Amino acid sequence: MERDIVFWLHGKIEELLLHTGVSEKLLERFENLIILLILFLFAFAIMEITYRIALFTARRVAQKKHYEFLQHIIKGKRVRRVSYIILPITIEIMLPITLSGKPTTLFYIEKAVWILFTVFVVIGLNTLLTTMGESAFNNSKYHDRPIKGFLQITRITVFIIAAIIIVSILTDKSPVYLIGGLGAFAAVLMLIAKDSIMGFVGGFLLLENDMVRLGDWIEIPGTSINGTVFDITLTIVKVRNWDNTIATIPPYSLINESFINWRGMSESGGRRIARGYTVKIDSIKPCDNRILSSIKRLDKELEKSFAAASDGSDALENTNAGIFRRYAERYLLRHPMIRKDMLTMVRTLEPTENGLPIQFYCFTATTDWNEYENIQSEIMEHFASVMPLFELYPFQSSGARDTINSGLIEGQYPVEHIEGLPFRTFK
Repeated sequence: MERDIVFWLHGKIEELLLHTGVSEKLLERFENLIILLILFLFAFAIMEITYRIALFTARRVAQKKHYEFLQHIIKGKRVRRVSYIILPITIEIMLPITLSGKPTTLFYIEKAVWILFTVFVVIGLNTLLTTMGESAFNNSKYHDRPIKGFLQITRITVFIIAAIIIVSILTDKSPVYLIGGLGAFAAVLMLIAKDSIMGFVGGFLLLENDMVRLGDWIEIPGTSINGTVFDITLTIVKVRNWDNTIATIPPYSLINESFINWRGMSESGGRRIARGYTVKIDSIKPCDNRILSSIKRLDKELEKSFAAASDGSDALENTNAGIFRRYAERYLLRHPMIRKDMLTMVRTLEPTENGLPIQFYCFTATTDWNEYENIQSEIMEHFASVMPLFELYPFQSSGARDTINSGLIEGQYPVEHIEGLPFRTFK
């Protein structure tokens, strides 16, 4: 039946052309053009109908199910770009029927149709990949994943395959034959585009091994790069530093060199504090009743636990530095913004030429930078203010004010009129 319709259409077109005065020499050419035009309009109508049905269905399903993918694909002209593929498919189905008696014309038109089909497949796949990337980025499970890199790999693969297919169509060669001939070209390409290929491989390794994600705070020792990753591609990684400057790094630099990723700290919910003061060695001494009485208002339970020192039996075992360490540890454990389920300790480090370092080691209950710094500052300021109660004094380099004050004291200037003296220097 289809062939009867085609023959009838051919006859009508010939009658129309002869009636308009077209010569017999040009009759076949005009007839082919009109047939192709009618075929194209028919294929375009099928494509338009398919597009309308697909768009209507996608909108109805998106209203009921709220699928992220459908919400993004109905934006703009994405459904239309995917439906383009219907056009060459319809033309290819109808060509053998409409041009069955014209093998030469059919041969060249089929080539053009297959090339058009390949191009529209690439456009459709690219649209689907873009939609998948947007929906995955908005998904809480994948929003921090470097989806863009995987999409770029897929796009490049699709483009390469499409280019090979188009060349094979134009040259009437098998794609396998063309792929085999790419060996020599690939060797030359590796020499010319070495950096780009290294970036491609480095980006793929970063993505495959999950070394960096979007939102990760990374630091590269020996460089000024210290900030948050906000974009990852196959050839570049962009970092917004703490001072809002933008740094770009080739991915293979992160593969070849060591860097620090603070993701583990962020995921744990606690950020480490590891700071301290260097105490003067000559201020460390056995504990006595005077020191215990001076810290009663700070920690009564701590004062009770060292009550045995009042009779002098174990006074040598309990130094003012030891009591201060116990107090500092108890203070950290009772602090509302310090994690109780993570390691908390106060320890002494190896002595230096400036004295004995005492380190406060704990983890805050937040990873926010501003809150972390406030908590850390509060703790360090508190310990600095109470250390004189234990008769402990941190090392501090002397300055001009110290020299002037020393001269005033030696000259018997009234102490109460001297500004800038250390807390509890004179009793």
